[in-house]
Amino acid sequence: MLNEIYRAMLNNKSVIRETFMYGRQRAAQIGSENVFDYSLGNPSVPCPPEFTTAMQTLLAQEEPVSLHGYCPSQGDPGFRTAVAAHLTETFGLPYAQKHIFPTTGAAGAIAHAIRAVTQPGDEVLTFAPYFPEYGPYVAGTGAVLRVVPPQAPTFQPNLDAFAQMLTEKVTCVLINTPNNPTGRLVDGALLRAAAEQCRAVGAVLAVDECFLPLSDGAGPGLAPCLAEYPNLLLLRAFTKSYAMAGLRLGYALSANGGLLERMAAAGPPWSVSTPAQAAGLAALEQCSDWPEKARALLASERPALSDGLAALGLEGPAIGAAQRRLAAHILSHPEDNTPARLLALARAELSGP
Repeated sequence: MLNEIYRAMLNNKSVIRETFMYGRQRAAQIGSENVFDYSLGNPSVPCPPEFTTAMQTLLAQEEPVSLHGYCPSQGDPGFRTAVAAHLTETFGLPYAQKHIFPTTGAAGAIAHAIRAVTQPGDEVLTFAPYFPEYGPYVAGTGAVLRVVPPQAPTFQPNLDAFAQMLTEKVTCVLINTPNNPTGRLVDGALLRAAAEQCRAVGAVLAVDECFLPLSDGAGPGLAPCLAEYPNLLLLRAFTKSYAMAGLRLGYALSANGGLLERMAAAGPPWSVSTPAQAAGLAALEQCSDWPEKARALLASERPALSDGLAALGLEGPAIGAAQRRLAAHILSHPEDNTPARLLALARAELSGP
């Protein structure tokens, strides 16, 4: 018999995944070169060639029992040490393997974190607009997701509304920077203010930094503040930074060892494969500068997309009032982001003036 929570989640289909599957179907019909799929943020460039070479060498030369065997449930010590060393080298941060918990991408980190700090009936806050997958992660624990209303047009966190909603029932606050879907970096002072407010009520602030390494001018994010805020949890992934979406590798970063231990206990053991962690180790050792190169590539490609959208009348002043209203509604009300609801909204808005 199917759990009723999961039955409801299955009925509320993800517009992102449905769009991705539609893209796959169209690619099979007309050729992948004729489909430009921006639904999942799938890497559009190959992973670093140095990484491919390192993995080929690893598969050919590593002792098979070691490579394909179990690793400790809290992650491979070599990978955890390499992540900490990379943070130290890149940002001068004094972290060690005890501060790192490997996960199956940022999604795994979010799921582990919410399970670790919530019970049925607890509340989790996030800020609109937000990544719609947060909803199922929270619902699966029996907790309730409450959404802080947005501040347009800046789409920075609305701390006044947040303070009113941050009650003793809130055990976790989820925020991502840069924001998905707006792409806006969250102001560092606002993030620190949110961390202070969360600490005051004993809530964990989980910051999804999946896209941070690819963002211009982002710097280390909140990583330098971890020692100051034991309630702060940073969630990162190799998914976008190294174009490894299919490998499913990420990690949680915290100065609170007890919190990471609770995360490890909250999910199945060995949730990250040994080869995936070996892949992450190879990426850090062979091509740690890849995110910097990827940022340069994105900067060079961005004008082509922007100019193309403008030529279609989909950017800037050329966008009509109806399109702007529709976009604002989608960003402010992600709970409406189901295919049927979006289609109805689009028809209603775009049929008018």
